[in-house]
Amino acid sequence: MTTIDWDSAADSFDEEPDHGLLDPVVRHAWARRMESWLPEERSEVLDLGCGTGSLSLLVAGQGHRVTALDRSPRMVEQARAKLAGTGTGVLLGDAARPPVGRRQFDVILARHVVWLLPDPAEALRHWFGLLRPGGRLILIEGVWNGVGVPAETLTGLLSEFTERVHHERLSDDPDLWGKRVHDERYALVARAVPPHRHTEVVDVHLILRRGSEVLLARRANTGYADGLFNGPSGHVEDGEDVREAMIREAAEEIGLELGPDELRVALVMQHRGPGGAPRTGWFFEAEYDPDREPHNREPDKCSELRWFPLDDLPDDMVAYCRAGLDGYRAGEHFLIHWHEDGDSVAHRPHGASRAVALPAGRADTGGVHHIELWVPDLAAAERGWGWLLGELGHVPYQRWEHGRSWRRGESYVVVEQSPDLLPEPYDRRRPGLNHLAFHVRDRAALDALVARAPEHGWRQLFADRYPHAGGEEHVAAYLEDAAGYEVELVAGGRREPRPARVEADPYADVWARRRD
Repeated sequence: MTTIDWDSAADSFDEEPDHGLLDPVVRHAWARRMESWLPEERSEVLDLGCGTGSLSLLVAGQGHRVTALDRSPRMVEQARAKLAGTGTGVLLGDAARPPVGRRQFDVILARHVVWLLPDPAEALRHWFGLLRPGGRLILIEGVWNGVGVPAETLTGLLSEFTERVHHERLSDDPDLWGKRVHDERYALVARAVPPHRHTEVVDVHLILRRGSEVLLARRANTGYADGLFNGPSGHVEDGEDVREAMIREAAEEIGLELGPDELRVALVMQHRGPGGAPRTGWFFEAEYDPDREPHNREPDKCSELRWFPLDDLPDDMVAYCRAGLDGYRAGEHFLIHWHEDGDSVAHRPHGASRAVALPAGRADTGGVHHIELWVPDLAAAERGWGWLLGELGHVPYQRWEHGRSWRRGESYVVVEQSPDLLPEPYDRRRPGLNHLAFHVRDRAALDALVARAPEHGWRQLFADRYPHAGGEEHVAAYLEDAAGYEVELVAGGRREPRPARVEADPYADVWARRRD
C-alpha cells in the first residue's frame, strides 16, 4: 500500500490530462470509453476513489445517477465543488469498504484504486456484494514504473467472483492520456452474474495441419498469456454449435473460410486455468490448402503466425493448448487438464503434467494396432515416409535409435532399420506384404501428392494409366520408394464392392504389369 499524501496532491491533481479531463480531446476519448462500458439505460453508479470528480462529472453528464467517494478530505472538497448541481452525492470514506449502508448499484467504477488496496481480493468480494444481479464492475488499472497490478493478476482475482470479464488495452490510445504511453494500462469490465447451476465456457481450437506441421499464433495485448503460442481459438457464442464457432473463429483470426465437411473432431478436453473456472475445449483438425493461405487478421491480438513440426512444438505455449496438441499427437481423444492454483499459465517442459487421458468406449479386438516395415536405410525411409504420412494426416509418434513411427487415430505405421535385418532386398512380388493403401480426400489432393512425391524419394508406378491404373472406376496413384515399398493412394470414398458377376478382372493388366 502506498503512503501518498492525497490531500497535498489535490490542488495539482487536475493538471494531469487524464485526471482533470480539461483537454477536449482527452475528455472526448474518456466519454467514448465510458459510453461503451456503462449500460445504455440510466443507472446507479458508485465511483470509488473519485479524486476531484472528473469521471463522476462525465458519467453524470451521460445521464446516470452517481455517488462518488474518496478517502482524501481535500479531494472530496474539490469533487463536491466540481459536481455541484448534478445531483451527485460525494462521500468521504475508504474505497475498500464504502460507507453506503445496504444500498446496491448497477455499476461500480474504480480508476487506479485496486493497486492501492492492502487486500484487493477482499475489496473485490465486498464490491460484488454491492452490485445488483447483472451489474458491472469497471476497473481501470495498469503498471507504471514497475508498480501497479498486471491485467493477468487482476483477471485471476476476478475469476473467483465472475466468469464474464471483458478486457480492453488502453495503452495504445494516446488521446486518453494526452500523450503516448509505453506502460501497461487497461480496463476490465466484470459482470455480476446471478447464482445459477454450474456452467462452463466452451471454447474451440483449430489444429490446422500442413503435413507434419501445425499452425500456431502468438498471443499479444489480450491480458492473458500474452507472448505465448496457442492454436487459432475462441469461445462458442450464444446460439452457435461448436462447429459453427470453429468456422467463425478461423475466419476471424486467420482469414480461413472453412466448410463444415473440412472439420474433424480431434480431441475434447475439460481444462481449468490457475485460479480459474473449468472450461470445455473442442479441438478440430483441418488440412492446409495452399490455395487458401492463412494470414493474421487480428494483429492487435496476435503478433505472429508460425508453422511448427508436431514433434518439435515450442516450449513457450499456453499449457493446456500444449497438452491438447501432445494428446492429439499421442492419439488421445478425451483429456482432463486441471491446473493447480499456483501453476503457471505457460507450459513448463519439466514441470508436473496436469493432463489425464480418459479412455474412450470402443471395442479394441480386431482393429489394426500398427504396421511395421523393416527398411534398409532408416534416414531415407524417414524422409520419404515421414513426408507422405504427414501429408496423409499422420502425426509423428515414436522415435528411437533404429526406428520411427507415425500415428493416425488408434493405429500407427513403423519403419525400422533393425539390427536383425537380413541382407536380402525387399521384393513386393514375393509372398508377404505387397503394398499399403491409404485414403486421400479427393482428386485434387491426389494430383498434388503425385506431383510432389518425386522430390521426397517416391516414383510413380503405372504413370501412363494414371489415375485409373486400378480400373476405370478406381481413382488412385501407385508410388514406390527407393527400397521398393509400394503405396496406393485412393481418392474419394471407399472402394465399392465388386458386382456378383464379373466378366473379366478389371485389374488383370495391372497385376500382369507388376509381374513384369
